[in-house]
Amino acid sequence: MARMHTRRKGQSGSKRPYRAQPPAWSNTNKEEIEKTILQLAGSGKSTSEIGMILRDRYGVPDVTLVTGKKILATLKENNATPKVPEDIHNLIINVLELKKHLDRNPKDVHNKRSMTNMESKIRRLEKYYRREGVLPAGWKYSIEHAEMLISR
Repeated sequence: MARMHTRRKGQSGSKRPYRAQPPAWSNTNKEEIEKTILQLAGSGKSTSEIGMILRDRYGVPDVTLVTGKKILATLKENNATPKVPEDIHNLIINVLELKKHLDRNPKDVHNKRSMTNMESKIRRLEKYYRREGVLPAGWKYSIEHAEMLISR
């Protein structure tokens, strides 16, 4: 399948080896892991950052094998989910950085196009998340309100 905004195909990535249970050397204390997830989410970490911290500091290679659910599901159970999904959040941060660049360099047409591509990805994800009920029905992305969306 081709990429979204270029007509090129991507290289296949590496796959994680199949495991039915966590390795013997890993941390398998379910309550401790869930408590750590909630603590890290309270300090403002995203789900991917939480996963990397659990892997690097706490010796948990795969949270799903130990707890039986993903990090976001654990956050949903405890009403600690972020207001904006992580992928939209990251795209909005990139758009804001590009907007600052384009304000300083208005003739940079290549980055102008990449900004419109990113905004179209945001709108496509916004439509999907509203349909799935993750975002409220009235949620709307705009470049003017993007900084307010991120700062919350």
